[in-house]
Amino acid sequence: MKIQQEASLSGLHSLRLCAQAQHLVFFDHVEQLPQLLALAAQFEQIQVLAGGSNIVFAPWVPGLTICVRTQGIYYQQETELAHHLVVEAGTSWHDLVQYSLHQGWYGLENLALIPGTVGAAPVQNIGAYGVEVKQFIRWVEVWDWQQQRQYRLTAEQCQFSYRDSIFKAAGPGRWLILRVAFALPKAWQPVLSYPDLRTAPELQQQVTAQDIFSAVCRIRQSKLPDPEVLANAGSFFKNPVLDAGQAAVLKEQWPDLRAFEQPDQSVKLAAGWLLERAGWKGRRVGPLGMHRKQALVLVNYEPGQADWHDISNLKDKIQLDMQRYFGLQLEQEPVTLGVAQPAAKSEARD
Repeated sequence: MKIQQEASLSGLHSLRLCAQAQHLVFFDHVEQLPQLLALAAQFEQIQVLAGGSNIVFAPWVPGLTICVRTQGIYYQQETELAHHLVVEAGTSWHDLVQYSLHQGWYGLENLALIPGTVGAAPVQNIGAYGVEVKQFIRWVEVWDWQQQRQYRLTAEQCQFSYRDSIFKAAGPGRWLILRVAFALPKAWQPVLSYPDLRTAPELQQQVTAQDIFSAVCRIRQSKLPDPEVLANAGSFFKNPVLDAGQAAVLKEQWPDLRAFEQPDQSVKLAAGWLLERAGWKGRRVGPLGMHRKQALVLVNYEPGQADWHDISNLKDKIQLDMQRYFGLQLEQEPVTLGVAQPAAKSEARD
């Protein structure tokens, strides 16, 4: 296990901002955990990087950055109600969706083509087209840097909420997610609540999980840029959630407002719609901009050149417009890691 010094992070996250890790190491196999822990004990600050699809890096990331690349999908058991899987954290999320579908284990099809890894999925409580990953998680196995021990958090202990969890709330450096356990229900029901799926031509007759998977892939590919072709971090802002009264006021001003009532009577607004109405769809500011097909997706036209300062500049302009048009504050969805500049040459303990 070799440490790289002052390593570029541009190629390790989908937004491909110009950034450096003071120290970088790759965690490839679970058998390396004792060696990794001994290594990490030398550093005051630890960052964990999974698929890099939901990250904004500041120019300098101090301490030790651990890039998780562990792989594996294991069938644990079949019960009366569900199929139980355990998946290593570095496994591609989309690979898991495809694998489970091919095995006849359904439920994840609405989450197809979400970039990133299985270990990153519970951090953001990833979701799409009416489904969230928290619906399927049984437990998350972690190494707790604070308590210096390995244990499992139940789904309830993960404190999942909309695009949030205990992992995200605690900030970087508390947990290293090692593997995630899922229960995929045998009593499958299609989830077609989102308009794009309700109107999809391939979903108008008797619907299978494969049909939904194919429709989601087609819709996402028609709207969202491939990170391998155009650098991006996916949805950059969370959909704001308002109480019913606030939403009604906005609905009076904007009759075509895209709003979705939630089980708790709150109302979730489509951030992409808000950005498009404010003129941000396809708009560029310097090296960055909002995608021409989906205003919610921030794209980087100059990979390896643009940096966190460009992000801040663009975000400030958008926030100003959101306040002016709608009286709302959009919250950034990707996690920001790092600082503007190095405070010291080394973070290792003596």
